[in-house]
Amino acid sequence: MQQPLSSDGIVRDSSKQVDEENRNATTSYRKMENADPNYPLEVDKDDDVSMAMSIASSVMTADGIEDPTGFAIVCLAILIGDMSRGVMFPSLWQLVEALGGTSVTQGYAVAAFSFGRILVSPMFGTWSVTHGYSQTLLISCSILLLGTLFYAQAQNVGRPEFLILSQTLLGIGSGTLGVTRAFVAEVTATRNRTTYMAWITAVQYAGFTVTPFVGAFFNKVLEDTDVNIGWIRINMFTAPAYFMSITVALTIYMLLMHFQDRARSQNPKDIKKMSAKRAAIDDHANQMTMVGLSIYDCCIVGCMLLNVATKGSIGCFETLGISIAESLFGISSTMAGTIVGSCGTIGVISLLSMGKISQFLSDIQMICGGMFVMAIGILSLTFVEENGDNPSWVYMLSFFLIYSIGYPISHTAVISLFSKIVGRRPQGTLLGWFASAGSLARLVFPVVSGYVEHYLGIVTLFYILTGVLGVSTVVTLYNQKTLTMLSQ
Repeated sequence: MQQPLSSDGIVRDSSKQVDEENRNATTSYRKMENADPNYPLEVDKDDDVSMAMSIASSVMTADGIEDPTGFAIVCLAILIGDMSRGVMFPSLWQLVEALGGTSVTQGYAVAAFSFGRILVSPMFGTWSVTHGYSQTLLISCSILLLGTLFYAQAQNVGRPEFLILSQTLLGIGSGTLGVTRAFVAEVTATRNRTTYMAWITAVQYAGFTVTPFVGAFFNKVLEDTDVNIGWIRINMFTAPAYFMSITVALTIYMLLMHFQDRARSQNPKDIKKMSAKRAAIDDHANQMTMVGLSIYDCCIVGCMLLNVATKGSIGCFETLGISIAESLFGISSTMAGTIVGSCGTIGVISLLSMGKISQFLSDIQMICGGMFVMAIGILSLTFVEENGDNPSWVYMLSFFLIYSIGYPISHTAVISLFSKIVGRRPQGTLLGWFASAGSLARLVFPVVSGYVEHYLGIVTLFYILTGVLGVSTVVTLYNQKTLTMLSQ
């Protein structure tokens, strides 16, 4: 076969030429990871071909991740962050009562966790860009370890304020959602982003919805046990905290011994190309709206508000779930923890199926469908009698719709959509702010829900949450064309 001629008329070997093109494309792709969105890029009509080559040659392939050990350790860091809520969930309400607190105190205790995340999520996200993932995760896990030890001493101190302080430390230590999501976004192709975001969301979701099984186990086994060894006290309230201390310590060991940080390029000067399609989308995204923000900024804010709606709603049930079970349905805290854990397990299965689901539904459809299912689950609780004489199957059905289907699917799709809209900009800081928005919702909604339940009744709270999710669904559907365009 005749070899192709180069531009200077010399015959060159085609395989060598393809190899050279692959190397150039890979270099271009990696340099684009940290592109300054304001840096002027030259549009090239052949960039679609080079981009396809670069994706095939990047660290992330269609079949898996080049560094499975690093990915597994990042998943472990995600898991322990939300385990610090999930394991304590079945006994938290009883601990608040033992310390002399009320449902309002419970709201503050749950909100304190999210407050801690708000304080550090953007900062940790920035650190992941400037100082690397390893150092950021080590610092956060060390703070998380301190928080578990403080939590174990809350009963000895005997003050609900100390419990709130320990919850704040736990929140600070687990404030790396932006960091871990940025790690995954950095090593995944856009076309696979929903699947891999679903994986890490499944790990996070298992942390606070499946691990209540562990807390329920401690409740059952240590219900009538209280062992004192100096300042160490072992009972149903402290055992979850010490269990978490051991788990966090093991995670720190794994980070020190087996996690390899990723080198990041910070030089945008070598970026030469951007596809014509991407340039057209960016031109549209930069158009100003009547509120003084660009379309891109509005979409970023909109995704954060969707995060607030879904996280805030689940935060209310995290706060009042045990109280609702006991007061409205006569279900014990141990059984309620088991129900939540079972529904969470099914939710993890839903998340692991997101890759298949995303083949048939877009992110927008999953967001709207998930929020609709959540709204139906909450609305089903508005028919209960507040005197406590209600069938337990209503509680189980509601939590199934919320924890097993609605929240995991809608929230994961929101994360994926946000990451796709951010695109090739450095994602650590923006995903840190995204995580802070969710933590803010988990701070405000539980506190407000405590007051609403206390003064207006629990049914009023259910109507409010249904309204929030309904409005969010309608607004998302109205803007679906723009959101879909910017997420390409």
